[in-house]
Amino acid sequence: MRKKANSRAMREILDRLACFTHLKIIIFEESVIIGEPVEKWPMCDCLISFHSSGFPLSKAVRYAELRKPMIVNDLQMQYKIQDSRKAVHDILTEQKIDQPRYAVLDRTHPDFNEGQVVETEDSVEIGQLNFAKPFVEKPVNAEDHNVYIYFPISAGGGSQRLFRKIGSRSSVYSPVSTIRKTGSFIYEEFMPTDGTDVKVYTVGPDYAHAEARKSPALDGKVERDTNGKEIRYPVLLSAKEKLIARKVCMAFKQNVCGFDLLRANGCSYVCDVNGFSFVKTSPKYYDDCAKILGNMILRQLAPQLHIPYSVTYQPEDIPIVPTTSGTMMELRAVIAIVRHGDRTPKQKMKMEVRHKKFFDLFEKYGGFKASHLKLKRPKQLQEVLDIARFLLARAWKQLTPGQPSPEQVEVEEKLSKLEQLKSVLEMYGHFSGINRKIQFKYQPLGAPKKSSSDDDECRGGGKPSLVLILKWGGELTPAGKIQAEELGRAFRCMYPGGHGDYGNSPGLGLMRLQSTYRHDLKIYASDEGRVQMTAAAFAKGLLALEGELTPILVQMVKSANMNGLLDNDNESSKYQNIVKEKLQMIMNQDSSFTKEDIEKLAPVQSSSLLNAIHFVDNPYRTCSKIFEIMQRLVSRILRLKNQPRASDMRLYHNESWELMQRRWTKLVKDFRTKGPVFDISKIPDIYDCIKYDCQHNMKILRFKEAEELHFLSKAMADIVVPQEYGITREEKVMIGQRICTPLLRKVLMDLQRNVDEDSTRLDSRYSEGVSSPHRHVRTRLYFTSESHIHSLLTMLRFGGLCDILHDEQWRKAMDYIERVSELNYMTQIVIMMYENPNKDPQSEERFHIELHFSPGAYNMGLKEENPSGRGYVSQFSEQMKEEEEKKNLVETQNSIPENGDEKESDSDSPAAKHKKILSDEIPPTEPKIVHFEAPPTPIEEKNPESTESADSDSASNGQSMRSSRRRHQSAESISSAPDEDLGRDRRSSSLEKTSDEPEAARRPRSASMEGSMNDLPCTYSNKSLIENRHSFLSLFGRDASRNRLDTWRVPSICPLETLHNALTHRQVETFLKKVTDGVTGRTPFSSPSQGTPSCGTPRSHSNPTMLGLPHLQGSSSAGSSSGPSSPSALSSPDDIMRKLKLLISHSDSDSTTSSSGN
Repeated sequence: MRKKANSRAMREILDRLACFTHLKIIIFEESVIIGEPVEKWPMCDCLISFHSSGFPLSKAVRYAELRKPMIVNDLQMQYKIQDSRKAVHDILTEQKIDQPRYAVLDRTHPDFNEGQVVETEDSVEIGQLNFAKPFVEKPVNAEDHNVYIYFPISAGGGSQRLFRKIGSRSSVYSPVSTIRKTGSFIYEEFMPTDGTDVKVYTVGPDYAHAEARKSPALDGKVERDTNGKEIRYPVLLSAKEKLIARKVCMAFKQNVCGFDLLRANGCSYVCDVNGFSFVKTSPKYYDDCAKILGNMILRQLAPQLHIPYSVTYQPEDIPIVPTTSGTMMELRAVIAIVRHGDRTPKQKMKMEVRHKKFFDLFEKYGGFKASHLKLKRPKQLQEVLDIARFLLARAWKQLTPGQPSPEQVEVEEKLSKLEQLKSVLEMYGHFSGINRKIQFKYQPLGAPKKSSSDDDECRGGGKPSLVLILKWGGELTPAGKIQAEELGRAFRCMYPGGHGDYGNSPGLGLMRLQSTYRHDLKIYASDEGRVQMTAAAFAKGLLALEGELTPILVQMVKSANMNGLLDNDNESSKYQNIVKEKLQMIMNQDSSFTKEDIEKLAPVQSSSLLNAIHFVDNPYRTCSKIFEIMQRLVSRILRLKNQPRASDMRLYHNESWELMQRRWTKLVKDFRTKGPVFDISKIPDIYDCIKYDCQHNMKILRFKEAEELHFLSKAMADIVVPQEYGITREEKVMIGQRICTPLLRKVLMDLQRNVDEDSTRLDSRYSEGVSSPHRHVRTRLYFTSESHIHSLLTMLRFGGLCDILHDEQWRKAMDYIERVSELNYMTQIVIMMYENPNKDPQSEERFHIELHFSPGAYNMGLKEENPSGRGYVSQFSEQMKEEEEKKNLVETQNSIPENGDEKESDSDSPAAKHKKILSDEIPPTEPKIVHFEAPPTPIEEKNPESTESADSDSASNGQSMRSSRRRHQSAESISSAPDEDLGRDRRSSSLEKTSDEPEAARRPRSASMEGSMNDLPCTYSNKSLIENRHSFLSLFGRDASRNRLDTWRVPSICPLETLHNALTHRQVETFLKKVTDGVTGRTPFSSPSQGTPSCGTPRSHSNPTMLGLPHLQGSSSAGSSSGPSSPSALSSPDDIMRKLKLLISHSDSDSTTSSSGN
């Protein structure tokens, strides 16, 4: 009791109350409160009494009944607040104050029985209310602060356990996912608050002060200042939230009252009421609190005490915030679309099923409503596994000599598929919902076979069936987590610099914005597990969080109800299937590419595509070579698997030799279908697997032909992957629109609403140590898969954002993108919006937008340099540098002040002070991007569990960046050194063992934009390149014979390249509206044009009028990069398919005639 009554905050308020002429403060001593009867307590006219540990509230009630003083905080209500959370919820419900949905589990009730609680892996049912994870479990006893938050299996499971702060911890993560079995609890729906909580403090019904802090449920680390106090920052309440504060104050009859507010989904919810509490470190609050309490007491007691007193009500002051001056702009928004990190190879298996058990399962989960069904929950996957086990057991019984029944034949045909289904579902020994999923598609007339991964029985037959699609793999690897986390740390430097101690560490400006609640951050991810975990790891690095990824994923990453924002649930697949059929036909010809073939395959004439085509030369022979090497690789894996010491040779990410063998065996089987035809759609999967094994497993496999397989498959993938999203420009635009239109519309909305009035805003009146409390930056991060990145780049290239004929910067940017052969893991497209408040709001000069791009991680299997661009070049930074140089020149020409007083006066002028405010947080003249620019030299992967603190890493990155004043930074490994010299030593030592590496690969990129843009790198010069290269194992900088398995390698990430730094908001807005309008209308799907110039002729860029997407209005295309084209007049996909089949049949007949002629 004595501690709270004599606390610094209480003394601050009481000292100010004592300044009122007619008020005298008396503090009841603890010995009097406990040892004396209430009749001997001091007399008073106004009683401020509040509960604390050991306080006899019942005696205070008796005293109030005896003396009848004015009561600031009602005493009877304090019983309800301190005893029962249920009573608090009941009052909130009665007063119609928004709160999370909840249910009470009272095990002390006479009628309680355990049957009222139904717990499953991902939910709990209390009575008639069901709570899906994540949900909150709070003890009914308000004095018990052990609150648990349970996470779904799909996010990793487990729970976060909150408790009263102990040192620097307020919660810990636990792998336990089951609810507590003893005690009474309140179960609440979890509210996603983006990692922040808001504490509201009322002083009377008309005053509310709010502070935000990092949610204790996020990582459990308490951020404290130098005095040991938890760091909080005052924020502005909306009008609705002020009304909530008034309701809470009056409903609980507590004039001085604190409560917890959750901001989620655009609404505000009260989750707890604390009673008497006050702000700990705010002199402004102390002034306001004492003033309001003093006036409240005098207003009520003045008449009966005959005190002359009158006071007028004074509303809250309107914060007046200075605006920036000069030509400098403020960063207002950062929008980034990022591909997921390094993952295990994706795998897929299809089979047609007709058994009643599968149909019953399909109907149980509502599959007939949409004719398809997706199963990811552990319970659902377990049901499929049970069916597979049942059918397999039944099959073995039926495999008896004699005449087989039709049912036995059907079971025999699917026996291998069922075995694979069972094996995959039994992997890891448990279900997590992240790394496996099953889809069902209803086929009224049976499923025609479309690819080699389909079951042989998938050939229709007229009977209804279900196509079962099993997908597994594709999990984010430890290397992928490190990539995402380190990129998140580097991403901080996209933001203005810090203040105070942060000012000496460039890159922590984002941390300053985030910690002071001037940063509106939202993170979105698709429903794929690898994408969600990438987003969580990125957020961990970006915000300097600690601990497991599961709590971060649940609280910071939004992935539900995205309405196709980042997933591929769209109409693009049927058009892509048509394109894949064209590729299948072109890439299976056993002859060198002719001029006509290149015209059909590469009408857009991209540099990287032409390089790959010339390298491949004969696609069929290249596929045959790939097939032969894959067969030898499978044999090599089988030999290693059968070795006695196989168990000692640990594969990456705990993959078993059995799974590796199945992975490659399935690819060999699927790649070569029946007959001399290769399934070209398997090329991306082959490249995926060999890239994964070359990066992670090659020092175990030690397969001599791995490098050749890697180069051949990459060359083929460089043709197939980009062309699967459309061959002609019209096809690319149509497919791209259908994939990324929802995302583009969201980006358009983000730019239009770059200042969100409903988000958390810093209250400038209470802010201390914050140089620009008015600053507010909006960040939207979208994590997705490769398809969205390809589609977005397609829209940027062909959507008409800029006039490529008259905009030199855009022309060079498009040349750079064309030379990028692969959009690797962690590819980024970044949009940054700046605002100049001095310009008219309607002026095009008001907002300035910059567009940046990075092709993601370096490819560890290739030693040639990635194509070079102009680097990260901000026009804003360049302008500031020029202005600073001019200003310095003028200052040196001016006379020096005669005395120090005049100089001091200048530094204290408003203009000088304002300049200091801007210099604290506006980006300096030299950009501070630390995106990892390095030659493709692998580096050691760190253990995610033992990663160093983000603050120290960021500070070291910042020091390294300050010491380098080049546009292209020196190579920066993911394992950042504490200083630049040490980092240089590490890099040089890693290159010592690869002395035969070409010097060009180790040189920094040329700073000349013209030189870098015009030098076309020849990725595939000739096939002898493979034989002339040194061993692939030397890329790792470690002798493979040492068999060191304790370290793995993580590729560095390419730096951001500026595509354009002088875009206007109106220009971007017009572009986004144009490419997203009319997408639902029918669009011609043209075949490759016949007027395409050959690859040997000079390539001319498209006419700017063509970039305006005339096909959206149904007009014919003209003057495209591929020459005049004739779009088909087909009006439906059925017509398209008929024409395509006719085209294929003609081609087959032509090839037959040709072969017979030979």
